[in-house]
Amino acid sequence: MKYETIDEIYAGNEKARVRLKEVVATLPDETATALPEGEKWTVAQIVEHISMVDEGAMRICARLLRKAQEAGQAHDGKVVISDNFMQKGAEIAAIKIQAPDIVQPTGTKSIADSLAKLDEISVKLESMRDLFKSVDGTELKFPHPFFGDISAHEWLTLKGGHERRHTKQIENVLAKIK
Repeated sequence: MKYETIDEIYAGNEKARVRLKEVVATLPDETATALPEGEKWTVAQIVEHISMVDEGAMRICARLLRKAQEAGQAHDGKVVISDNFMQKGAEIAAIKIQAPDIVQPTGTKSIADSLAKLDEISVKLESMRDLFKSVDGTELKFPHPFFGDISAHEWLTLKGGHERRHTKQIENVLAKIK
């Protein structure tokens, strides 16, 4: 998805979060922890993974924006999403990739615990919105295992895309359980 403003990215991410919550909020424990044949993770583990990735993305954005602020890099208001990011986003939609060890779910968190963590992360990200708008979030980069070096704007965009991707995965897992 191509965004023009920081507010559009935040709105897209909120829409992804609302959909995730709609899909998982009322699942009984036996469904949340069921592992259908051919799957590696339960629904609860997928939501735990999302919370781990979101926390990492939030921390990376904070670090990149803080460095841009310290360097006096003002933001001109434009969101810049690179062609490489867009191309990688299209590629990843069609493949299954292995999550790095650092964001492998432990299986010890309930969906409620993971959703609470996601809510905490959302509050922290909301507190960063003005920083995203005031400092350059495009020049400084941090590497992603699949996307390569990406900016704070791209990390923020990736967060919502990651939630949408895994919400679809959850829907597929639930279809196998029912």
